[in-house]
Amino acid sequence: MPELRGAASQVLVVESDGQTAAMAQGCLRRAGFAVEVSTSRRQAMRWVGRSWPDLVVLDARLPGEDGMAFRRLRAVTDVPVVMISPRGDEHERAWSLQQGADDFVPNPVWPDELVARVRGVLRRTRPSVAMVRPSTWSLLLDPATRRVKAGASWVTLTSVEFRLLEFLARFPDQTFSRAELLEHVWGYTIGDVSTVTVHVRRLREKIEPDAAHPGFIVTVWGAGYRFDPSGGLDLGRQC
Repeated sequence: MPELRGAASQVLVVESDGQTAAMAQGCLRRAGFAVEVSTSRRQAMRWVGRSWPDLVVLDARLPGEDGMAFRRLRAVTDVPVVMISPRGDEHERAWSLQQGADDFVPNPVWPDELVARVRGVLRRTRPSVAMVRPSTWSLLLDPATRRVKAGASWVTLTSVEFRLLEFLARFPDQTFSRAELLEHVWGYTIGDVSTVTVHVRRLREKIEPDAAHPGFIVTVWGAGYRFDPSGGLDLGRQC
């Protein structure tokens, strides 16, 4: 059974050189990140397909990829990418950024620099997401610090509750079945979907002004749940 993902940001290191991969994995873990390592693009694509990394550290010149690994990765996900390149000159830096990478680190990699650049990219690409319920209630979700403010108070969520809220908030007004949420948030393809119902109820009790009449996490009868960023209010009528 897959392990539940905790509050640490998830980083996937895609690096063909074992020594560089081990160094990157070690320094990022010491910095508090949860890290997985892949040695090829194909292996990385399988990992991305079944998980949800917050950032990818990518070897820009993976063997056999002709420099195309980033484009092939970007075709299936918009996850932020920090490139590692065997060359540290300005031409290589410009090439990496032109490909669409979010940042660039030359190889050999200095551990402190890699950690700093990963943190910097996450700060830039994962800003606070505010969901406002006018006049009555507000909900603030900060992915960078993994804190949630409901109304005037900061509330404590478990790691699973936070990931559930964050996932739904990333796809506003999109309905997900309980089985889909079980797969995306818990990582289970088979399991008891009633655990989703229980966590939704607990989450509503913490973030909704009235858990009995939820406005943010809405039940779509016969289908699942969706996130309403307006908190259930008709914003047009409030103007």
